[in-house]
Amino acid sequence: MRLKVSFLQIISVMAALVVTIAFISFAPSKAEAQTPFKDIKGSDHYKAIVALYEAKVITGRTATEYKPNLTVTRGETAQFIVNALGFKNNNPKNPGYSDVPTTNPYYHAIAILTERNVVGGYGNGKFGPNDSLTRSQVATMITKAFEFNVSTATKTQFSDINRLKDPIILSYVQTLVDYGITVGTTKTTYSPSMKLTRGHLATFLYRAIESNSLEVISVE
Repeated sequence: MRLKVSFLQIISVMAALVVTIAFISFAPSKAEAQTPFKDIKGSDHYKAIVALYEAKVITGRTATEYKPNLTVTRGETAQFIVNALGFKNNNPKNPGYSDVPTTNPYYHAIAILTERNVVGGYGNGKFGPNDSLTRSQVATMITKAFEFNVSTATKTQFSDINRLKDPIILSYVQTLVDYGITVGTTKTTYSPSMKLTRGHLATFLYRAIESNSLEVISVE
């Protein structure tokens, strides 16, 4: 039987390989879908939130609320990306951001992504862990973190991206399109300066993980 499995699940399952291996799809079935969040029913991002919560990639803002419509912070995004990719480093190099002391809850995630050249702060010695994240910024972070092949396109389907003077942002946004991670806020706009919500981040990460999925044959 052939099933689609996240690369994160394959790593954990292979470690326990003895005689029989049961591969489980990254996406949970309706019977399995369980979270403590009372505010995600009916959300467009429900499937992604449930799957990532069960995979311990994301956490709620409270014990019973995910807050899908709340703007996500740069610190939260760094942590969720590190969780999604399973980056482990208990002693990353201190990036030296004046606003990210070692006591910051997102310090390790930010330090790890800085060390991997996924993020670089504002250039003034600060990272802004509590600042909101824009849709163009998340395109950059996801493309770099997942090491996607960066698009060489000089034009996108989005008129607002084509008007930007920075070709790097255009490349990162088009990369997300190429990998099926975004379709924009409309068919012709991406809204690069729009603040990203926690729900949209879950969907972006879910699709990014799925794009790295492998098809494997279970052993019976």
